[in-house]
Amino acid sequence: MAVDEGVAPATESGDGTTVHRLKPNAVGLLGVVFMAVATAAPITAMTGNVPFMVSSGNGLGAPASYLVAMVVLAIFSVGFTSMAKHITSTGAFYGFISYGLGRTVGLASGLLATFAYAVFEPALIGIFSTFATTTLKDQTGVHVPWWAFAVLMLAINATGTWFGVSVAEKLLVALLATEVTVLAAMAVSVALHGGGPHGFTFAPVDPVNAFKGTSAGLGLFFAFWSWVGFESTAMYGEESRDPKKIIPKATMISVLGVGVFYVLVSWMAITGNGEAEAVRAASSANPLAMFFGPTERYVGHWAVDVMQWLMISGSLACGMAFHNCAARYLYALGREGVLPSLRGTIGRTHARHGSPHIAGLVQTAVSAVLIGAFWAAGKDPYTGTYVLLAILGTMAILVVQAVCSFAVLVYFRSHHPESRHWFRTFTAPLVGGVAMLAVVVLLVSNMGAAAGPESGSLVLKATPWLVALVAATGIGCAQYLKRRSPDRYALLGRTVLEETKER
Repeated sequence: MAVDEGVAPATESGDGTTVHRLKPNAVGLLGVVFMAVATAAPITAMTGNVPFMVSSGNGLGAPASYLVAMVVLAIFSVGFTSMAKHITSTGAFYGFISYGLGRTVGLASGLLATFAYAVFEPALIGIFSTFATTTLKDQTGVHVPWWAFAVLMLAINATGTWFGVSVAEKLLVALLATEVTVLAAMAVSVALHGGGPHGFTFAPVDPVNAFKGTSAGLGLFFAFWSWVGFESTAMYGEESRDPKKIIPKATMISVLGVGVFYVLVSWMAITGNGEAEAVRAASSANPLAMFFGPTERYVGHWAVDVMQWLMISGSLACGMAFHNCAARYLYALGREGVLPSLRGTIGRTHARHGSPHIAGLVQTAVSAVLIGAFWAAGKDPYTGTYVLLAILGTMAILVVQAVCSFAVLVYFRSHHPESRHWFRTFTAPLVGGVAMLAVVVLLVSNMGAAAGPESGSLVLKATPWLVALVAATGIGCAQYLKRRSPDRYALLGRTVLEETKER
């Protein structure tokens, strides 16, 4: 199908209706990598998670936790990328699981993934607003209410999605490059100075230490949490150049690149403070001192001021990336007409920009409602909104990742037996799936500790039940379609990009 790259294409489906497509060839390898890495929000993952891991998790073994998580996620990605070479779908998990385990499980997983990304955006709006309010007051003395920054981020995210992935890519590249640079400057400076006050220590990167400490399970969970969103590479397949090559490469680059970065930065933060000093800083009233201390000592005070502003831009980049993810999942569900009315609304793309513009506006509305509800309930934007919604979304997406691994096993056995491989399509997805289930168990058993002051929250207690409810809704909807509308049921998860056909 020949397509004008400046216009969003549309094709006829099997039932004679128009199926809208996202703009092709809009983003390259580096763009997809940046979009995926932005969802991980390196500066937020480091400054937000590492101090908590050191103080309440596996202590000095925090960097080793990242090493273990990187290996597990790389194994998971082997199966994930093997499937990406055969299927290119904006629905990513939705499409993969539909082909592997059937349309019913596929729709349940698609709704879970959509739900996860939909709550991740307001979670990031909460932490962005907190960082912005605190930094502005500390450095300028000006107080701006957090909700004003929440409105600003909603507007930025909606605008970025409306004008297409190429615009969002440019914004994310700029934001991500600056936050990575300042963290790398701290790590490299500590290394060039021969380590911290006591020299280099290799205990933090000893894998054995990942399983020690006050709560090794909590530390390992936070390590895996720091990668959430890396799998979003697959949903940009339809908009990328040569997706069957780009998406597998982008996924592995994201997992390994982010992993090496996390290990290095967290290791140098501990080394730059000194082991005992790092624990004291992480356990203090200002846990960010664990990063601010070595940054000021080895780079300069100016870098601490810059780091505070980059914590704002980093959370903005992360929220923007999640907004794009949620919009694309909504669009993928909409264009297949799970409900007939959705095909002409969230299943449409912008005539000029080729973006899921209506789905993006719907996601903005969802985020605004959730932010408003948490504000009305008197929840703090950080300890309440961010923490509770992040835990909820993480549980949902980890379940989907586990299911996807098992879908890989079945897919290659039933669809491409000629491509089966003992490691890529059997051992790796099997190990990855079991490991993802183990991480879900870690989350459930450590939810109270992870939630901190919100450990008694009704939202936290309802989290497993909400995830189960969303999955059950997908199963019920699929079974209804199977009985009452077989033609629509047949389309579930089947809209994929091919050279000559849509389905």
